[in-house]
Order: sequence, then structure tokens, then C-alpha cells
Amino acid sequence: MIPFRNSVPYDIVINDVYVQECPFCKSTHVLLPIKPAEVKSIYGGARKRTVILPCCHSALKLIDADQDYLLSNRPLREL
Repeated sequence: MIPFRNSVPYDIVINDVYVQECPFCKSTHVLLPIKPAEVKSIYGGARKRTVILPCCHSALKLIDADQDYLLSNRPLREL
């Protein structure tokens, strides 16, 4: 089960991956420098990927994903 506080929802629009809100600086509609095929390669924890967010240059290490959420190695939300 994915820990909800370590996850961030994402959307794929055409060939771009977006998060609705940056978990660090709270910017909205942030384009991630990752392609949908790379997100699918992370499914099930098969691969890990570090993504640098363009809004605040914070690093986000992705360790797992599903069709709705990206899972990080650290908490991204407060519950």
C-alpha cells in the first residue's frame, strides 16, 4: 500500500507529466521533466528516478508510481 503522505497526484496531458501543486513551493500546474514512458517504467518500484522540479529546483526522488500518484522516498504532505 502506498503511504499517502509520501505521494503526489499527477496528470498526463498529451506527452507531458504535470503535478497539480508543487509539494515544496506550492506552485500550481508544474510540468515535470519526465515523459509518460518513464513514469510507466517506475510502476511497481521497478526503477527509481530523481526529478528536479523546475519551479523551485527541489529534488524529488520517485521510488514507485501508479496510474494516479507518484511515490517519493520522503513525506510530501502533512496529514
